[in-house]
Amino acid sequence: MRHRKAATKLGRTSSHRQAMTANQLKSLIIHGRIETTLAKAKVLRSHADQMVTIAKEQTLASRRRAIAALRIRYNTLDRKEIRAAAQGDKSAYNDDRLVMEKLFGELAARFALRNGGYTRLVRLGQRVGDGTMRCSIEYITEAE
Repeated sequence: MRHRKAATKLGRTSSHRQAMTANQLKSLIIHGRIETTLAKAKVLRSHADQMVTIAKEQTLASRRRAIAALRIRYNTLDRKEIRAAAQGDKSAYNDDRLVMEKLFGELAARFALRNGGYTRLVRLGQRVGDGTMRCSIEYITEAE
């Protein structure tokens, strides 16, 4: 029986699950769509929807919650890079900065009028080798 079992373990330790989920979330935010197994996509869906809900708040506390959940590491910028970034040159940013920028900018604005259900799962058939169901998870467009 599965009574009082809150999380799907995916055959991994808790630290491995948290790291894998954070990495998949970053990839989903940057690319908009990723392919993975169905079990991982179902776990990722709730986290991805929660990140968009957090981003819609647009507060310092929500940014800190997103940084903690996504395990964001900011690279330090020198004064010259800070001035260039203020003028729009983002070449000195690492991927983590771009994730936060896209999450709190583009995705929060896209789903501002929507109350949940930000992701879609598309089944892609079985994987060759072990027969595991593959799945594509993506953020929906705002028109749907």
